[in-house]
Amino acid sequence: MDVYIFDQQSVLPISHHGVQEIAIQVVKLEKHRYDEVAINFVEQQEISQIHLKYFNDPSPTDCISFPIDDIDETGYRVMGDIFVCPEVACEYAIKHKSDPYYETTLYIVHGLLHLMGYDDINEVDRQEMRKAEERHMKNLQARDLILHK
Repeated sequence: MDVYIFDQQSVLPISHHGVQEIAIQVVKLEKHRYDEVAINFVEQQEISQIHLKYFNDPSPTDCISFPIDDIDETGYRVMGDIFVCPEVACEYAIKHKSDPYYETTLYIVHGLLHLMGYDDINEVDRQEMRKAEERHMKNLQARDLILHK
């Protein structure tokens, strides 16, 4: 799977190789097949603008996903686009005494799960999403694939 990474933020150094491995492992564990996904790391101002434009909410958020899952005549599958805000992860980590890289990894997982059909609108779906996130984070930790400096 091709993982296209666009890092347009300066708050947290991001390992492109690490992000590629995370995406590949999450899709593999879900037993899906995709040919490409785009993961964008953006500043808080940009994610707020995206949030406002597409969800009518100007507040910053951790990640936003836009699924495509378009299959062309050759069977090529485009998963979609994810926008992740490491600055939100850093703020969360400071407030909750956690690691911003762990949070950023979780946001990537969360975005990928959305692209594969998971949702978190109602309580039942939210519980399923949390279980999937936990399963994937444990798998990534076991493989030493949590992002780090």
